[in-house]
Amino acid sequence: MNAIIFSAIMGVVMMFSGIITEKKSAISFVAVVALFILLAANIANTYGLCSISINTHDLLHFSKFGLYFNSILITAALIFVLLSGSAVEKVGNYAADYYALIFFVLCGTSILTSFNGLLMLFLGIEIMTIPLYILTGADKKNLKSNEASLKYFLMGSFSTGIMLMGIALVYGANGSFALTTPAAVPNSAGVIPVSFLLVGGYILLFVSMCFKVSAAPFHFWTPDVYDGAPTVFTAFMSTIVKAAGFFAFLVLFEANATLLGPSWKIMLTFVIIATLLIGNITAVFQQSVKRMLAYSSIAQAGFMLFALYTYNDLAKEGILLYAVAYCLATIGFFAVLVKVKDHSFDGFNGLAKAQPVLAFSAVVFLMSLAGIPLTAGFFAKYYMLAAVIKSGGSFWIVLVALVFAAISVYYYFKVIQAMYFKSGDPEIMEVSSGYKTAIVLVSLLVIAIGVLPSIVLNWFYF
Repeated sequence: MNAIIFSAIMGVVMMFSGIITEKKSAISFVAVVALFILLAANIANTYGLCSISINTHDLLHFSKFGLYFNSILITAALIFVLLSGSAVEKVGNYAADYYALIFFVLCGTSILTSFNGLLMLFLGIEIMTIPLYILTGADKKNLKSNEASLKYFLMGSFSTGIMLMGIALVYGANGSFALTTPAAVPNSAGVIPVSFLLVGGYILLFVSMCFKVSAAPFHFWTPDVYDGAPTVFTAFMSTIVKAAGFFAFLVLFEANATLLGPSWKIMLTFVIIATLLIGNITAVFQQSVKRMLAYSSIAQAGFMLFALYTYNDLAKEGILLYAVAYCLATIGFFAVLVKVKDHSFDGFNGLAKAQPVLAFSAVVFLMSLAGIPLTAGFFAKYYMLAAVIKSGGSFWIVLVALVFAAISVYYYFKVIQAMYFKSGDPEIMEVSSGYKTAIVLVSLLVIAIGVLPSIVLNWFYF
């Protein structure tokens, strides 16, 4: 509850900070301080040191898993602001409003890590998503940004309508918005009747959640939205927001997947394979690094879905590790991308000679996204695949995932090849020594987690 209340309050504080001062650096400093306070409040709630007690009538449930995952998201948001705060200031003249919207998004993510009913799931997703429509269209002079915002709004509204229809069907079957479904009573023949309303409702919920996390074949809005949005906000949308969506996906279907019977595994297997196929294969043919990262995020969603495919202890640890690895690497690489004016592959030619620090950090982040050993991404992928093997799941789907992981190495290494093995004179914005220090620290953290994943996992059991 601490994070929900504090994030909403901090959002209001950021709005008023824009009235008090017009100095953008001061506004960014206030945002950093507010994020530290928000993180401290959530940690205090996690360990019962100081918790705001409000009777939510069982609409919210604050588990150690959810609160710890929320701490990861807030920490990722803090790193995002520390690395890319200067880029947020350059988007327009409304830095305080942008930060306010970011805090309102964090309020939505805090609800999604603690919801205990379909009603709160809907509210959490809408509170998280609506500010993103505005952030996507923040660059008002850019037609691509305006188009991306409109497309995101239309697709988001459409998926929300599907979600509401699913919730209505589940309510019609259960008579409540609770996540758990009352056990069905066998009929006179000893057969447990199947509620078609319930099955239909959860299928619609599955489709709407696939929209939210950009899983194929409901991914088609993602490349245009990520490509058209201001680069700095794309980094925020594709990491913290996506990770929160996956957590909600896990909680929603943890206890209800069995309702769909054998069709659940068939449906999920199709989505995983389609997501890995479309994300990786399409990324190979992209000419823009930013658009390649958009398809890469779709491919990463395919790996995250393995936690849903087999929800056991390894999958639980895996989604925590994947959230950390993916957020750090993506936020870090986008922080490099922001400094390069040309987002094509040729725009990275010769970056290693012009800015060796940026190039080294970019290599670490790309290797983590590819799942190369000694980076956080390796253990993230390992835990996901190990969870499938431990549960006795189909071994062939693990082999398919490994093939697509190998394909992803190709398009990630195209950027590394451009930086180190091609000559050029890249156009780079001014890079301060403080920025270089921050991005190197993030890249070293990615390596540290790749060597000792217990850095992340031990805190969950502490």
